[in-house]
Amino acid sequence: MGAGAVGGYFGAHLVQAGRDVDFLVRPARAGLLREHGLSVHGLDGGVETVPVSAVTADQLEADYDLVIVAVKSYGFDAALKDLAPAVGPRTAVLPLLNGMRHIDTLVERFGADRVYGGVAMVMTRLGERGEIVEVGRMGQLVYGPLGERPVLGLDDVHAALDTGTHTATPTSQIRQEMWHKWVFLASLGACNCLMRGPIGRINSVPGGQEFTSKVFEEAIAVATASGHPPGREARDRANAVIADTTATTTTSMYWDLTHGNPVEADHVIGDLVARGRELGVPTPLFSLAYTHLSVYEAGRE
Repeated sequence: MGAGAVGGYFGAHLVQAGRDVDFLVRPARAGLLREHGLSVHGLDGGVETVPVSAVTADQLEADYDLVIVAVKSYGFDAALKDLAPAVGPRTAVLPLLNGMRHIDTLVERFGADRVYGGVAMVMTRLGERGEIVEVGRMGQLVYGPLGERPVLGLDDVHAALDTGTHTATPTSQIRQEMWHKWVFLASLGACNCLMRGPIGRINSVPGGQEFTSKVFEEAIAVATASGHPPGREARDRANAVIADTTATTTTSMYWDLTHGNPVEADHVIGDLVARGRELGVPTPLFSLAYTHLSVYEAGRE
């Protein structure tokens, strides 16, 4: 589901590895993909055009083994409605969205045994002509079942997704892995968006390091109160980026914010604030970031 920066990147790898893949997209995008294929622009300047099968929602039947949901969170509700006909009794659904809100929705809709959790780490953007543009060398997938008796076993999912062209890691602790990414991504995104700059620039000015540290602490506090405290390795790995004084690191949310696009404010920032409120964990800086992004979204509308 989706042929954007994430779905297009990993989907192209699956096609190139000989997997039987359909891309579920809107009619206009389907027409372009059928005619021109899916173009992937690599860091080395090379361009690969992959012939792909594109389908629209009205063409779906419930005969798929695995449905990979790779859309932005603000498109999730519409995507769920479109993909539902593809999910049969033996179909697993693997979302690659950030945050956790979508997991609750999918489990309620399809049952835990038909839902996987997933983490995608990739540095790509969608170009003006629908091409996938690699902007950093990173391609990682982590995935695992949420139910005790998954309709599609982890070994089968791993065999499908391990193409040798990106890192593919199966796990029995996928909720924890998802929280690790959420804590990191929300912290980095809140810092970028509130201060309108890359993390190194923020940390290099007066008060910058104190600010980024407190944002990170708020996210850790919510994760801990939710029963998923980040492990030492995960905290150190995230902090190495969040506390960096020279890095030009930013998030896709910051890119979208500075280019006039919709942002994933509700799913990545707002849901963290809401969970903190429910658990009695103060999140003043995340609340400020959420208000800031909400004002931006109101201006776009």
